[in-house]
Amino acid sequence: MEWFNEPSQWSAEDGRIVANADPHTDFWRITDYGYVRDNAHIYGEAIDSDFGLTVRVQADFATQYDQAGVAVRMDESHWIKTGVELFENKLRFSTVVTIDTSNWMIADLPDDFDTLNLSIARMGDALHISYSTDEDQVELTAVVFAQPHVVVFAGVMCASPEGAGFTARFSDFALYIPGTGTTESDSS
Repeated sequence: MEWFNEPSQWSAEDGRIVANADPHTDFWRITDYGYVRDNAHIYGEAIDSDFGLTVRVQADFATQYDQAGVAVRMDESHWIKTGVELFENKLRFSTVVTIDTSNWMIADLPDDFDTLNLSIARMGDALHISYSTDEDQVELTAVVFAQPHVVVFAGVMCASPEGAGFTARFSDFALYIPGTGTTESDSS
């Protein structure tokens, strides 16, 4: 695994990834705000086939728009990020789908949850996004277009668009690539 926009502080050991989102980092393109940012952090792998990725997310969110989850990036103007985002002093489930311009969807999360469980699977021209909180079973929340037959960079992500940064923790990371018969998990 490797970084796209490596944060100033991070560690990966015993199946747990800890990253400090640097200040003023984000992925966003144009819509509503008029700017382009392409400096959020992704720790992942380049993948040229279908895949399944699962992870558990916890973080010390501090400022509006602090976010942690997963991202799938085709290039600077085609990507998806999904996970937990602090918006209006409440943690929300957030998904941004970007095909030249960003489209943002949010949903309420329980007030008292501790962990967000994420699953994202690429199947042909679609990404299936599922999530749950704590020990609940993940459920499908979205199916979005992903250009087929292109290499994507997929992994855990974090960003702090308006804040001074925060710490995100990712555990139980697993990446399954059909046809290889293996599941990779980060323990480096």
